[in-house]
Amino acid sequence: MAAYKHGVYVSEVPTKVIPPVRVDCGLAVVIGTAPVNMAKEDLAVNTPKLIQNYEDAVKFFGFSEDFESYTLSEFIYSQFVLYGIGPVVLINVLDKEKHKKAGKVKDLVIENGKGKIDEKGILPESLVIKNQDKTFKLGEDYTILFEKEIVEIVAVSEAFKDATYTITYNVLDPSMITKADIIGGVDVNTGKRQGLELVEEVYPRFGLVPGLILAPGYSQNSDVAAIMKSKANSIGGLFRAMALCDADANLLKDALTPYKNKNNITDKSQVLCYPKLGLGDKVFNFSTHLAGVINRTDYKYGSIPYKSPSNEDIQIDKTLIKGEELSLTLADANYLNSQGVVTAHNFNNGWKSWGNHTAAYPGITDIKDSFIPTRRMFDWVGNTLILSYWQKIDNPMNRRLIETVVDSANLWLNGLTAQEVFLGARVEVLKVENPVTDLMDGRIKFHVYMTPPSPGREIDFIQELDVNYFNQFIDELVR
Repeated sequence: MAAYKHGVYVSEVPTKVIPPVRVDCGLAVVIGTAPVNMAKEDLAVNTPKLIQNYEDAVKFFGFSEDFESYTLSEFIYSQFVLYGIGPVVLINVLDKEKHKKAGKVKDLVIENGKGKIDEKGILPESLVIKNQDKTFKLGEDYTILFEKEIVEIVAVSEAFKDATYTITYNVLDPSMITKADIIGGVDVNTGKRQGLELVEEVYPRFGLVPGLILAPGYSQNSDVAAIMKSKANSIGGLFRAMALCDADANLLKDALTPYKNKNNITDKSQVLCYPKLGLGDKVFNFSTHLAGVINRTDYKYGSIPYKSPSNEDIQIDKTLIKGEELSLTLADANYLNSQGVVTAHNFNNGWKSWGNHTAAYPGITDIKDSFIPTRRMFDWVGNTLILSYWQKIDNPMNRRLIETVVDSANLWLNGLTAQEVFLGARVEVLKVENPVTDLMDGRIKFHVYMTPPSPGREIDFIQELDVNYFNQFIDELVR
């Protein structure tokens, strides 16, 4: 029975317009190897970590200038030092309990209370220092400092005197990492995810949708690239992202088309990058830099991915093919673009990223799938709509629900159109797409029409000599 009322009362109804949920369009999720022996905070292997800045990255993942061995260090340096963009999600697959080997140095000389072990990758917890029958203890007799990547031993007790000691220890061995470690999977015994499978956990852990998926140094492998593609096309069965893959930089440009086809890197969700890049004495995988270029470009354009990363500054001073510096001409770069490959050149006003097409091009020319910014806009809008209207799932499917979704979505899209993010966009409910049987079963379809502007990849000036100017010249001269 309803409560008896006597007086004036107030009630509320749900707001008819729902503001969109903010979706970070370019959040990079990077799977690779890290020098965890130098990390200040212990982080379990295969654990996604949201990183906001360089200091946090080094604290949890360490840092080495050996980018070939430690690919997360490469990304940390590029993303935070060169491009100054965050956050990112880093996933280390290098297991210090598994990927290790015995150290080479057998003796440690302590002089003036200090000594060095001249080998990189030392695992401090594995170090055993002995003198005859005595084993010295870390923290009681000595401490360990890292001078760059070399371990320095500092005596802290009277017992640990200047002398020569016998030592044993283990070092990290990143060469043991295989494509299986990067690809990962789900442990059948524990249910824990590993490698690329951890992309599924990014949104549940951090409330952020992955926008870019990278495995620099490993995405040249066709199996790794295939799993990156699979994840990019369906994260958690809902979200979509872009997989930034690297081509084999030991190939010449004319071999890139057969390489793409043989390795099946031809999907709308993939961007294929070539060749390797250099800055000073540092060598980078191209995908690492492209993530920084994309993130910085998104930031400049209001964190909306409608601007192509092409013709944007890229922080390099050389391109490297077969390990040697080799600059691509504009004709070379355009040929690569015509084959669906993103590259870089130094044609006008410094080094620029160059290329608008996903790896689907030229096999697929539908601009929705072949242009990087158009593809990313469709992904971004889709991801935003999912999160914005998830709160309406299981509400009564009545006129109020449908009008709320249509009105709210159109208000959002109209605002973006006013900003020229779209040439036009709208949401409708079409009778032909919503048969009675679907409505009875609680299913409703909304049709989203949207047209992001295509990148202006070609601007032509047509020149013509106009003889009328001669007549005009004479007329003015002989007045």
